[in-house]
Amino acid sequence: MTISVGKLEMIKYQPFIKWVGGKRGLLEQILPLFPQEFENYHEPFLGGGAVFFELFSQGLLEDKKVILSDINSELINVYQVVKNTPNKLIENLKHYKKEHSKEFYYQIRELDREEDYKNLSSLEKATRFIYLNKTCFNGLYRVNKKGYFNTPIGSYKKPNIVDEVTILNASKALQNANILQQSFKEIVKDVKKNDLVYFDPPYYPLNATSSFTSYDSNCFLEDEQFELFEVFDKLSDKGVNVVQSNSDTEFIKDLYKKYDIKIVNANRFINSKSSGRGKVNEVLVRNKN
Repeated sequence: MTISVGKLEMIKYQPFIKWVGGKRGLLEQILPLFPQEFENYHEPFLGGGAVFFELFSQGLLEDKKVILSDINSELINVYQVVKNTPNKLIENLKHYKKEHSKEFYYQIRELDREEDYKNLSSLEKATRFIYLNKTCFNGLYRVNKKGYFNTPIGSYKKPNIVDEVTILNASKALQNANILQQSFKEIVKDVKKNDLVYFDPPYYPLNATSSFTSYDSNCFLEDEQFELFEVFDKLSDKGVNVVQSNSDTEFIKDLYKKYDIKIVNANRFINSKSSGRGKVNEVLVRNKN
């Protein structure tokens, strides 16, 4: 995708996968609240990477070290394949597009239940990941307690399985990024004063029935939110620029009460009832105004 500006064309770098809680619809609200000057950039809950791709599009990451990480090994593998072998990935996805059907979807989904799944190449796993992401219900990455992907097929007539331009642009954006599979707790050793860290964790649930808090087989509830707060605190004391998105709940606002909290308005799409979808407030926490 490109944006025309007079006679100039600016490439628009954007996520190549759908991701629950992704920030594409919030960029105009949250990016003006980010610090304008910083050294290196760290994004420990990578997900769809909307903030990274937008910062790259605007030239704000030029000549900066970029560290993108996530605990989800399947997700990190996809990013590494997009970075290193995008054309092979595109060719594989074209084959999957030709084969796409309800039967094929569940055949591909069941692969991680098989013993030889671990023997699949990185390319094959990445192809499977993107195919399922583009064809499953609402792009919802969900695994059961055994770590098996279990989202049902979506009802798309023409799913965008092969988004060639977006993948190639994403590959270009990722060329100078370090892509790591690790917990957010491990970033402290790599972050330096005046760096920028953006946390976009699984949100603290708004209520007992809205707990989509896991995109791998681990939960992210009170204990994990407290651990994240401790990392946020430690980085702030170190002179790091720290920004975090989270749910607009009393728990989160009380936890970060000594920091600057801004309310932003987001669209909620993941809900079993249509009455539960629509506008919902989120918070953006900053340690520097």
